[in-house]
Amino acid sequence: MHPPLLNPPLAALADDQTFDVVVLGAGGAGMSAAVYAAIDGARVLLVESTAYVGGTTATSAGTTWVPGTRLAPEVNPQDTLAEAETFLDHAVGARADRALRQAFLQHGAAAVAKISDHSHLKYRIRPFHPDYLSELPGATSCGRALEPLPFDGRRLGAHFGLVRPPIPEFMVLGGMMADRDDIPHLLGWHRSWTSATHVARLLLRHLTDRLRHPRGTRLLMGNALIGRLLLSCKERGVTVLTGTEARALHRNAHGVVDGLTLSSTCPQTGTPVTRRLRVKGGVILASGGFNRHPQRRAALLGTPDDWCPGGPGHRGSALDLAEAAGATWGASGPVALQADARQAATDQPLSPCFWAPVSRRTRADGSVAVFPHFVFDRAKPHMVTVNARGERFLNESTSYHLFGLAMLAAHPQPPGEPTWLITDAQGMAKYGLGMVRPKGMGLASALADGYVTRGASVADLAARLQLPAATLQGTLNQLKRYAADGVDPDFGRGTTLYQRANGDAGWPGPNPSLGPIEQPPFYAVRLHPGDIGAAMGLRTDASARTLDAAGQPIPGLYAVGNDMQSIMGGVYPAPGITLGPGLVFAYLAAGDAVRRSRSATD
Repeated sequence: MHPPLLNPPLAALADDQTFDVVVLGAGGAGMSAAVYAAIDGARVLLVESTAYVGGTTATSAGTTWVPGTRLAPEVNPQDTLAEAETFLDHAVGARADRALRQAFLQHGAAAVAKISDHSHLKYRIRPFHPDYLSELPGATSCGRALEPLPFDGRRLGAHFGLVRPPIPEFMVLGGMMADRDDIPHLLGWHRSWTSATHVARLLLRHLTDRLRHPRGTRLLMGNALIGRLLLSCKERGVTVLTGTEARALHRNAHGVVDGLTLSSTCPQTGTPVTRRLRVKGGVILASGGFNRHPQRRAALLGTPDDWCPGGPGHRGSALDLAEAAGATWGASGPVALQADARQAATDQPLSPCFWAPVSRRTRADGSVAVFPHFVFDRAKPHMVTVNARGERFLNESTSYHLFGLAMLAAHPQPPGEPTWLITDAQGMAKYGLGMVRPKGMGLASALADGYVTRGASVADLAARLQLPAATLQGTLNQLKRYAADGVDPDFGRGTTLYQRANGDAGWPGPNPSLGPIEQPPFYAVRLHPGDIGAAMGLRTDASARTLDAAGQPIPGLYAVGNDMQSIMGGVYPAPGITLGPGLVFAYLAAGDAVRRSRSATD
């Protein structure tokens, strides 16, 4: 094994230097591919265009959906791959190649076992973590969604700073991460000795961290996943380059991708550096998808770039290089979004992206915070979403993807009509609102900069939001009646297992997602449909090999993660359905590329 070479300048590499496997993109899928190839003894180069590793994965929950792993029986011994296949057949259907879904299911357990046994990436599984489309045949309440174990970032030493930080608004106390296990203790520290002790340990650890680091080193969720993968890369001798762009892929006379050109800027002198490298096994594309590619975004989405909370490196340039090398784009026909907010989830046409409602706020340094509203507020009691007419138009408890699609269907032309998430004093105290945390922590500054709008009465709030006061009051009166009965006849809020899980299990009413909005003052935050990941990408076979116009694999060129056409066909059936396939197809791509490199050696 060659010595570790973590984050050298590009100039440290020689022209024509040879690697077995090169991975473009250091998000979850790309780093996993690099680790898999290194486990097999390959000489691996991992190239990242930004200054950090991690991509969107680093700022996500890190949930990884893989059915049939050895962890599943801990919480759901009755689940089978046949049930998972039934679920995906109903959820995805003909929107994506069934052979790729079958490859995902067939190899998922082996992929998780290999990386768990031979790297620092370790998972746990929750006793309750339901599939999003829990009403479909084959759905489960647990057993398929894996979470990375927390990680001590201090183990990375001087390379801790390479890990992309979480979205600042998801941290507390200027850089401390908190997860679902911490939040009840943080909110109830004064109610029990257990919570007080837990919070005291967190604060002491964070205070110690801040004496030596710019943020906390107790990494959770997606940050933990990336930290664990980075340590694995470091120990297995993966060469990691940051701030480096791929400029070209090279095919030889036989059509094999056998090299690439990279470029960067020398940090000391500011001069450009270019290297042409050789690749024996293959190049694996994992650059994060097209979301920030100007032309593809305009053609496929039409929404502003600053509605996207994804990683900044998802510019799609690797996709352009792949197409120049003969690879083909994933969907051949026009892409349509959901046509009706009431349309069943299983009737969705193909969507080019996965979606979530987001709110936006300008930070003190002038940057824009884009905050995804996943589960903490919109589906809870005392919450309602209305349009510019003060009317409800969607199911607030549905998955964030379906929520975003419903917003797009209701307001198809950006920027569309305003969409407002509204709560009252009870909702603000219990659940917070977007970037304002429960008990109103951070509310004063949010009111001062206009992120949150407050009204002393419903009429006052309506006037400030330019909504018809009578209509808004009627909407709230109607919601109060629905909360009393526990039934939402308009949109079916809180009718499935997953939707009820998004509510408040401690709510005393008949439906954990329905509660009245009646106690002043009232608050609102504006929502936008934000794209959280690409569903369209390069066409591949079941080994993640890119396909040309004739449907034939391009030797030595692979696509995984969001660079690969989603095996979910633009449907979001469960938590972690980007990271799960990203992991499994990274395993398949790396294995194939390593075999090619050994064949070339022989």
